[in-house]
Amino acid sequence: MDYALELRYQNLMKQLEPTFGPGMDLQAVLFLIGVEELGVGYKKFKKHEKTDLMHVAVCTLLEPYGYYAFKGRDPENWPHFDFVKELPPLNETEQQAFMKEAIVEYFEHHGYSTKNVQP
Repeated sequence: MDYALELRYQNLMKQLEPTFGPGMDLQAVLFLIGVEELGVGYKKFKKHEKTDLMHVAVCTLLEPYGYYAFKGRDPENWPHFDFVKELPPLNETEQQAFMKEAIVEYFEHHGYSTKNVQP
């Protein structure tokens, strides 16, 4: 994995720790992004809603790369996306690196800095 990307990702995780606790994994970050994109704040979500939130996060993260296109929101304000194209074949390590890159880009776009953060 690209060392610079991993450093940016770890710096981002340090920024999120005070609010969300230490040790957030990729799934937790996807859930967080999904909740943010839904725009209703945190509430108790049903199991299928949690899965849907993670799907919203993945679509949101992959949209800038041309894999999904935002379609609109339904009456309950859930975002919907159109599938545009297949991802290239990636092994697990490459998938994780790609998602970390997309997460870093997402948070930077939303005003977070991934530069070195003091502990």
